[in-house]
Amino acid sequence: MSFIKKFIEQEAINRRNFLFASAMGAGGLAAATMFKAGPARAAIEDPAIAWSYRDRTNPYWNAIVSGGESFVESIGKSKADLINLINEGSSEKSLSDVKALLSKTNGKLALAIDTNDSPNARPVVEAVVEKGAFVSTLWNKTADLHPWDFGDNYVSHMAWSDVGPAEQTATILFKAMGGKGAIVGLGGIASNNPAIERRNGLDNAMKKFPDIQLLDYQAADWDTQKAATIMASYLTRFGDEVKGVFCANDTMAYGVLEALRAEGLAGQIPIVAYDGNAQAVDLIMAGELLATVYTNPYWGGGITAALAYHAAVGTFKPSEEPHEHREFNGPTILITKDDAENFKKQYVDATPSYDWKDFWGPSTGAITY
Repeated sequence: MSFIKKFIEQEAINRRNFLFASAMGAGGLAAATMFKAGPARAAIEDPAIAWSYRDRTNPYWNAIVSGGESFVESIGKSKADLINLINEGSSEKSLSDVKALLSKTNGKLALAIDTNDSPNARPVVEAVVEKGAFVSTLWNKTADLHPWDFGDNYVSHMAWSDVGPAEQTATILFKAMGGKGAIVGLGGIASNNPAIERRNGLDNAMKKFPDIQLLDYQAADWDTQKAATIMASYLTRFGDEVKGVFCANDTMAYGVLEALRAEGLAGQIPIVAYDGNAQAVDLIMAGELLATVYTNPYWGGGITAALAYHAAVGTFKPSEEPHEHREFNGPTILITKDDAENFKKQYVDATPSYDWKDFWGPSTGAITY
């Protein structure tokens, strides 16, 4: 049985177990960190630290939160001191969980968060600012929402410029197909910034390859099982017309591979993905994926939590920083078979050490709209 099939089978069990453990830990820690300080405070002594995200059973989000845990350990706390708010892909739950934690901590909170979709970012930020807490967002927000419009409490936003790297992976796919033929695509949650940008990268590449046809492109919501179902339907509808697959992230590519294996087509249709998960790197080395893009989620998770915390305790004043320190892009690395082995040695087999006070070291500049 492949690790992909095991990944799918274990996903539901792991999610239930982790949610239960996190709920118990978050409740205990939140109750222990209740204070009466009001929202006018300039700095917070020993704030609670939380990461709000979709699902830790996903390797990408596990890396994000592992980075957050590394940060909290760097300030003398334990991994258990990081509160996990798991929204399970629900923007409503994301906002509700944040408001509940703000209430339990009386706003004595440093929050790192992916708000699940872009429209949810504003109500989350407004709730945090109202309570005098501090928040740093990652990946998703609307273009008209800016940290500098909220003083110091909306500390920062980090995303990745995905259009160019996604265009690169699509180009690799098209060249592997000889520059002609039909492809199918699987995207993320439609309102997610990375889902939009990665689709735009695909579209840009297609303009340069007029003999490439896109048969269909559907949102699999970053989910392995949904991707497997959609890919199976593609094979039923289009049969051997499908000559390539564009996946907007690695975990959806795992579902695609499972669907291909079920039809005896493994290794016959080239696939590209995104995120640079350890499993995806192994699949590239084995020749089952052509390429992926690493966004260093470990650093992203650690530095997002670090920014919120250090702003909360007064280490630095966000409003005194330039705009490019408050909205900035994280780093990306394109991985193909030529460099997968070296990448694995540096980022998978070993964990790079980061200075969590070097807030913008690996970043690649200001976000542009």
